[in-house]
Amino acid sequence: MSKTQAERPPHSADTTPALDPADGPPLSPTIRRHLGQNLRSHYAEALSAPVSERLEALIAQLDKPSR
Repeated sequence: MSKTQAERPPHSADTTPALDPADGPPLSPTIRRHLGQNLRSHYAEALSAPVSERLEALIAQLDKPSR
């Protein structure tokens, strides 16, 4: 029987939670490959898009030395 969220111990930021077999089987290699290809395609389009003027202004502020 799977534990509810309240029964599970909290996870710290530096540990990976163990997989619970009750959560279901891992994704098949075919599904993982499909997801990976689609994510790479999506992010490639996002990275090639022009940067907005507002974002350019914020980046320029980061380049300025702090007082």
